[in-house]
Amino acid sequence: MKSGKWDTRICRAEELASTYPFAAEGLHFYQRVAEFQKSLYAQMEKERGKEKGTLLAGSLREALDIPHLLPHFASFLSVMEKSAPAPLSHSARELCACGAGRWREILTEWWDSGADRGPKLTPAEALISWAFLQPCAEYLADHAEPTQPEGTPSHCPVCGRLPLVGVLRPEGNGARRSLVCSLCSTEWNFRRMVCPACGEEDEKKHAVYTAEEFSHVRVEACTSCRRYIKTVDLAKNGHAVPVVDELATIPLNLWAAENGYAKLQPNLLGI
Repeated sequence: MKSGKWDTRICRAEELASTYPFAAEGLHFYQRVAEFQKSLYAQMEKERGKEKGTLLAGSLREALDIPHLLPHFASFLSVMEKSAPAPLSHSARELCACGAGRWREILTEWWDSGADRGPKLTPAEALISWAFLQPCAEYLADHAEPTQPEGTPSHCPVCGRLPLVGVLRPEGNGARRSLVCSLCSTEWNFRRMVCPACGEEDEKKHAVYTAEEFSHVRVEACTSCRRYIKTVDLAKNGHAVPVVDELATIPLNLWAAENGYAKLQPNLLGI
């Protein structure tokens, strides 16, 4: 892959913003962020090359030079301040005034935490760090040697983060399920009838919900752990881009919340 995937995501966001006006504000915000992410990915590719490296599975967190990225962070904060929803925009403006020392602290804290956010970060600092570092992690994963994980891990086999969205791809007479990492965008196979949050295998404890206006996206919820993930069925819509369609289908999140389910991994909009 290559930087063309960013254009695909940006174009899909524009298309869905026209189709679903209720999601337009969030999708236009995503477009601005994705445009910056595209440029940062391209910068890393220019500096570090396009060839596959020797990054081993699980070692991605040790492969990033955060100080080298700091000069780009001020520009990203400017994008966030101008494009993000008001609370996040305000946080970006405050963070911009803190200077490079604080920027390095929060980026390092988030990158090293291995979780949704480090204990010393606010939710806004964590989300900003994630959005900035995501294309960097994706570059590292794209230029690493391919890995074959053992079994079907519920965390990304490359960077150890949680999945953001599931994918169903046509395979034979059925569909193959995979998960897409929330950080490095690595996609790996995952068993159909298993909860990625707790490993529950009892089909009677799996709940599925869809809505007519976007029938290719479904909520897959678990009554054991009360967590859910959205899954995009590419057999029903081959034009879908999972990380973007996941953002657009806000009513599915509302249904899940009203029924007492918590999302396995919040998206760029914090939902």
